[in-house]
Amino acid sequence: MLDAAARRVLDAPLARAAGVLDRPGISPDRITAAGLVLGLASAGAAAAAWWVPALLLWLASRLADGLDGPLARRRQAAGRPGDAGAGGFFDITADFLVYGSGVLGVALGVVRTTDAPWEPFAAVLLAYYVNGAAFLAFSSLAERAGRQIDDGRSLSFLGGLAEGTETVVVHALWLLLPAIAWQVAWVWAVVVGVSAAHRMWAGHRALR
Repeated sequence: MLDAAARRVLDAPLARAAGVLDRPGISPDRITAAGLVLGLASAGAAAAAWWVPALLLWLASRLADGLDGPLARRRQAAGRPGDAGAGGFFDITADFLVYGSGVLGVALGVVRTTDAPWEPFAAVLLAYYVNGAAFLAFSSLAERAGRQIDDGRSLSFLGGLAEGTETVVVHALWLLLPAIAWQVAWVWAVVVGVSAAHRMWAGHRALR
């Protein structure tokens, strides 16, 4: 829901940062890999209940995730295109791994150190699974049907109530306030579930 507004605010500073990073030896794939490593490290820190390091690693990971695309587009505009398909594939699979491991890490840290239940985090993972299946299936089938949604990203994304911006905020909130993480997880599971249902409906309608 907030991705379009976030892009309007962040596109220009991220493009400037990509200009600084546009150096030999730095590639979009390497930035994606750095974001993946930082995200997995954040999940590990959360599992150990090291909340502040986990938060800092999470934010650094998401910053890297925001920089690989602008760098790839900058090089493409300058006539130095890379393999956009491979880069987009790596980026989305890295995101799924970081998001899923982030939920698991928070769940392990919270359940181990408090009396919090694990069920809300399992519900979030289920909602992520359904939501991801819906928009990835739509992206693939929309391309075959010639009905892509071109917003500058590698895939055709159906908008929804829960998008990347909301995910970054909620995961950060878990790490800031682990004492209420499981309550937040129940609410988030519902939000992502509603978003998944909407994407299923909207995707089916768009492809008819």
